[in-house]
Amino acid sequence: MSLSQSSSRRPSIHLLAAESDVIAGLALRAEHRQPVVSAMLLEEIERAELHDPDTMPEGHVRLGSTVAFVDERTNQVREVKVVLPGEANIAEGRVSILTPMGAALYGLAAGQCIDWPDLSGHHRSLRIVRVE
Repeated sequence: MSLSQSSSRRPSIHLLAAESDVIAGLALRAEHRQPVVSAMLLEEIERAELHDPDTMPEGHVRLGSTVAFVDERTNQVREVKVVLPGEANIAEGRVSILTPMGAALYGLAAGQCIDWPDLSGHHRSLRIVRVE
């Protein structure tokens, strides 16, 4: 199932308009190196509700957010910080927005769950526990 076929079942997401412009630019520049992640991220930005800083609801994953989530397949709880590619370091828990996990978490809030492909193409269900 493609992302567009499953979009109707995806949770609503909220993004800062200015930040989403930066992320879309990164995704477009990464299209030739990471076509699948780039397409997924651009599709998520397209369907998001965009806000300025005054109307952005609290508790949604943005750049710099620390996110605790459960991988429903393994029941493993993980905590990561969503960052720009140059700041990523998986050993230190910093995940690039240009990875499947970073793209999946972007814009979600605590309590929401999303089905998303991982690096090997297997679908995982990620449930957000906390966003800081």
